[in-house]
Amino acid sequence: MPRRNILLPTLCIVLLIAVWTLRSPRPSIDRWLDVAATRGATSPPASLLGPPAQSHNDVDLSAPDAPFVGWPLQRVCDEATWVQGLVYICDNNSGGIGNIRNYIQTCIRYGLEAGATGLVMPKIRKRNETDLADLFTDYLPFDYMFDEKHFKDAFATNCPQVTIYDDIKDIPGVGSKPNIEHITPKKFGNREGCDFRDQNRHTDRFGDRFRKWLNDPKNGQSPPSQDHLRLIRFNWGVLWDWQTYRDGPEFANTFGNILRFNDQILRLGKKTLKRMHAYAKANGVKDGKFLGVHLRTESDALGFWPTYNTQTDAYLKQATKRGFEVAYIATGDPLEAQNFAGAAIEMAQMRVVNKADLLDDEELEELESLSWDQQGLIDFIVLLGSDFFVGTMPSSFSVYMAMKRHLKTGGLYTRPYKVGTEGDGLSYLVGNYEKYWEGWLFMWDGMWP
Repeated sequence: MPRRNILLPTLCIVLLIAVWTLRSPRPSIDRWLDVAATRGATSPPASLLGPPAQSHNDVDLSAPDAPFVGWPLQRVCDEATWVQGLVYICDNNSGGIGNIRNYIQTCIRYGLEAGATGLVMPKIRKRNETDLADLFTDYLPFDYMFDEKHFKDAFATNCPQVTIYDDIKDIPGVGSKPNIEHITPKKFGNREGCDFRDQNRHTDRFGDRFRKWLNDPKNGQSPPSQDHLRLIRFNWGVLWDWQTYRDGPEFANTFGNILRFNDQILRLGKKTLKRMHAYAKANGVKDGKFLGVHLRTESDALGFWPTYNTQTDAYLKQATKRGFEVAYIATGDPLEAQNFAGAAIEMAQMRVVNKADLLDDEELEELESLSWDQQGLIDFIVLLGSDFFVGTMPSSFSVYMAMKRHLKTGGLYTRPYKVGTEGDGLSYLVGNYEKYWEGWLFMWDGMWP
């Protein structure tokens, strides 16, 4: 065919292809890329955020009554390997608020990893009021310190795979004399070369190893099922055991809020905080700011902890450096509180009060009706509301306080506290930070704020 005869048809075909290409939608690169990550987004999928109008940046996770952000717990539960008939009993919980919280949370976290489909409501061992070092008196219900409804709602909404029982006797088919097996999680892994105080380095493999043990007939038990329950309780002393960062900041920074203080503690604590701000303003501090002080010198304090003089010197240096005129002190030692108040006036021209100074009449009577540890929770709420906090290392109360306050810096995605510094500008803990185990620095790696 002559060349000129094919030129026109060829041009028509090229034009048709061009028009079709321009009119057709281009395949998006979004089909292959995680566009959220590519564009720098760090938030989880919208379906897991709860109400769309709520931003986690608007939630102050450091508040004692902060709402529970549940999607990180939901994610952990969605990834779990569930075992019907496996029930965890988390009732070996004693000490002050820092220890009690960690006992409960560590047990629950292991329970989720194990795949326990049943959980008995945690109980709390009451401290001896006349011998503070005696931590093992009566068992008290969960609401001795915490909000039971809030706890149950958190699991019902975000982890419905777990059934919560009020008591062991409420578990269907458990019988009058249940067989409760005792374990220590660290034994499910080779710890050769580890210090006995170190965290569990095998948490990623705990679930598989535990379930293998659970189903091994050599242990003298049949595998768990709905008709054959296996009840698990930890041997005493399992705390600071789970490296919290392993679950990511979202879970590490929210899991603590399953344990909200009960309504009475919250109400009285907020009232005391309000009175403290009023006291500061009445003493010439226009914005009502105050220093929060945790003086840890009670009779159960261990010998290697910072002494009264060490704590006092460090605290008053911080007060002077930061220009505080009033302070709130939390301590179970009234005599040392008086001594500190006198030193504060002399060395820092700073007035010091405690909760009993701020409350009166019925409120003071209600305060005095609380136990030693319950009164400590009132202190905790006030210290959370302070403008700067000073405490002592290695008190778990002080560590918990510093970590909870640190949530102000980044909310849901707060990075770990820089131990041994005052880098976040919110807290300072005096102590020895030279040795990881002897100085109990492992607490920072195993605590949920």
